[in-house]
Amino acid sequence: MLKAADPILVLRGVSKQFALQGRRIDALRDAHLRVRKGEFVCLLGASGCGKSTLLRIVAGFETPTRGQALMWSTPIAGPGPERGMVFQDYALFPWLTVRGNIGFGPLARGRPAGEVKDTVERFIALVGLQRFADAYPHQLSGGMKQRVAIARVLANDAELLLMDEPFGALDAMTRERLQDELLDIWQRTGLTVLFVTHSIEEAVFLADRIVVMSPGPGRIESEVTVPLPRPRSVVAPEFNELRRELSQQLHSHHARKAA
Repeated sequence: MLKAADPILVLRGVSKQFALQGRRIDALRDAHLRVRKGEFVCLLGASGCGKSTLLRIVAGFETPTRGQALMWSTPIAGPGPERGMVFQDYALFPWLTVRGNIGFGPLARGRPAGEVKDTVERFIALVGLQRFADAYPHQLSGGMKQRVAIARVLANDAELLLMDEPFGALDAMTRERLQDELLDIWQRTGLTVLFVTHSIEEAVFLADRIVVMSPGPGRIESEVTVPLPRPRSVVAPEFNELRRELSQQLHSHHARKAA
């Protein structure tokens, strides 16, 4: 029986190896992680450190070579609606409108049409896209597309929101606005978020806890609890002190690897 204190997500000694041109590549090695329900956790590190591999294992798109990934103490055996993925390139269906994209999951799961309609309208309102409900993806800005992608996951009853550098392709102003909107949605819904980024500032702005990863092979080097109250100011001395500490950690990892 699950207890209230049980973590929503547990990784136990998770490793992932790939074969490339006859060589074995260690993409992720011996990762241990526990995420509590309602927590916002950022995976921080440079390209090639295993962040996206870890996220794809949690999503069920990849299987570990060794170790276990569990959600609510049950091994993750494949993709499921309780784990919703948001990608940098949006991955929307171009032939469906905003309403159609958001309603696709509930319809595919056999939910009654009236329930699907109510669900779609609720999440369209949550992400502020009422005026664009009948627009197609090619008619939307990058920020709007990402809001549709988030709403689509929420409409499918996701408990765990997995985000793979979702704002990386957006301009700075749109990125800042969507960071604020994501935090607002997270606080209103009680979702658990696992968010991949290579931006130290983004991690400090968003996260309850930052998991620092290093490459070659990808592994979890440290975890940092963010003690700053919300809303956070990127110009506050405490914010920038934590940003400097994390920057030093990441640079020391690369220096050790180079040596």
